[in-house]
Amino acid sequence: MSSRKIHRRIGLILILPMLGWALTGIVFFIKPGYSEAYEQLVLKTYPVETQLTIVPENKWEKVTLIKTILGHHLLVSTGNKLEHLDPTTFEEKSFPSSSQFKRLVADAISGKNERYGDIVSINDNHVQTSTGVEIELDWLNLKLRQKGDDTKLINLLYKIHYLQWTPFKGVNQLLGIIGLLLLISLTVFGLTLYVKNREK
Repeated sequence: MSSRKIHRRIGLILILPMLGWALTGIVFFIKPGYSEAYEQLVLKTYPVETQLTIVPENKWEKVTLIKTILGHHLLVSTGNKLEHLDPTTFEEKSFPSSSQFKRLVADAISGKNERYGDIVSINDNHVQTSTGVEIELDWLNLKLRQKGDDTKLINLLYKIHYLQWTPFKGVNQLLGIIGLLLLISLTVFGLTLYVKNREK
């Protein structure tokens, strides 16, 4: 088979991947809607006004005292272990009830109705809002993570761009390697054809 035919066939195989790389690359360059899609939703905190005497244990490496609408929280780091304690009893602070969880998230999203709307359902440590945004509470770190339809779309574009077309990591890696090899082959055959045409 001639170099020209091989070059043409590789080019046909790479039409879809090349279109995917080009179109998603434009999105990644312009980054439309990124600020909202990946907004860091922060819990609202309040000044600690109550006098609390905390004697840290020797094993504690980092201690953080925070006050939210639910009260005081003591976050303790011990090596690779994180603990969320009650600052008065030093007992592990249990995950909030559904009503408390709702108050905590509602306090964080207040004034941001355009993005989050209203809370419509609660499931374990997840909250669903009327705008389709899902909010997850990391209780140990006392942090929120939000994900909307725009976040899911951008994440899908990343998967398309990096040839993560299947749910299997090994298959995706193989697709990526094949795609790169075909792209290199296309370049090599293209250069070969160019040199041959120059010599004629």
